[in-house]
Amino acid sequence: MNREMQVIRKAVFPVAGMGSRFLPATKASPKEMMAIVDKPLIQYAVEEAVAAGITDMIFITGRNKRSIEDHFDKAYELEAELEKRGKIELLRITREVIPEGVNCIYIRQSEPLGLGHAVLCAESLIGNEPFAVLLADDFMVSEQSVTDQMVQVYNHHHSSVLAVQDVPREQTRQYGVVSSIRINAELEKVNGIVEKPDPEEAPSTLAVVGRYILTPRIFHHLRQLRPGSGGEIQLTDAIAALIEEEPVLAYRYQGIRYDCGSKLGFLKATVSLGLAHEEVRDEFAAYLQSLNTTHD
Repeated sequence: MNREMQVIRKAVFPVAGMGSRFLPATKASPKEMMAIVDKPLIQYAVEEAVAAGITDMIFITGRNKRSIEDHFDKAYELEAELEKRGKIELLRITREVIPEGVNCIYIRQSEPLGLGHAVLCAESLIGNEPFAVLLADDFMVSEQSVTDQMVQVYNHHHSSVLAVQDVPREQTRQYGVVSSIRINAELEKVNGIVEKPDPEEAPSTLAVVGRYILTPRIFHHLRQLRPGSGGEIQLTDAIAALIEEEPVLAYRYQGIRYDCGSKLGFLKATVSLGLAHEEVRDEFAAYLQSLNTTHD
C-alpha cells in the first residue's frame, strides 16, 4: 500500500520489564500499574494513543503482568455492585477505562531480551503498516496528545518519527542520542543514533524519549540484529540501520515528560497531577503550602 494512504491505527506497549528500580513495590505488581493520583501509568499511555485515533493496543507482556490484562477487561462483578449501589459516576469511570471501538491484544515476551525484541514480537499483528510505540513510564502531559502530535508529523512527511528532548550532557548515558540536521524549530532529520553514549562521546544532547512512530521496515532490521550489551536486542540499533535506507525524523514535542521509571520523576508527576486534579487540588495545594510553612 502507498505509504501516503496509510493511517496509524496500531500501538505497541512494551510492558514486560521488571521495574526493579521500584522494588519491593513491583515484586508482584507491574510498574505500569503504579498510579499517578487515580490512574495507572499504562492507562494514561493508552488514553494518549486513543487521542491520536489509534484503535488497536498491542501489549507485550511478561510474567506478573496479568493485572494489566485485568485492568483493561470488563469487570462484571464490580460494575454490577456499583450499579446496585447507585454509584453512577464510579460506574462511568470504570466502563471508560477502554473506550468503545478499542481493541486490546496481548503477546507474551518469553524472555527479557530488550526493547527491540519486544517491538519485534508485535510484527505478526502490525503487518505492513506504520505504528506507534509508547513506553508507559515516560509519562507525557500535554494539551494535545504527544502521540497525536507525532501522528500528524508522520501524516505530513510519511517517515518514522522519534520524540526527542534536550537533556544535560551528563545524562546522555541514560538515553539513545541522535545526531541530526535541523529542519525547523520542532523537527530535525536524523543522520545518526547511539545508545547510551558517555557524555564525552555523545553526538549531541538530543535524547530519544519513550514515543516512536515507526514504518514497518523496522522489523527487517530488528530481525537482522544480534544481541548487544546485556544480551538485548536494541531498538536504537535497528533505527540506526533504518536511517541508512529511509528518512527518520526527530520531533521536539510540545509537553512535559516525567521519567516515572525513577522514584523522583514519579513523585514529581504525582505532585504535578495532584495540583491539577479537580477533586483534590485545592486541599492538596494547601497541604503543600503548610509543609513549606512548617519548614521555613
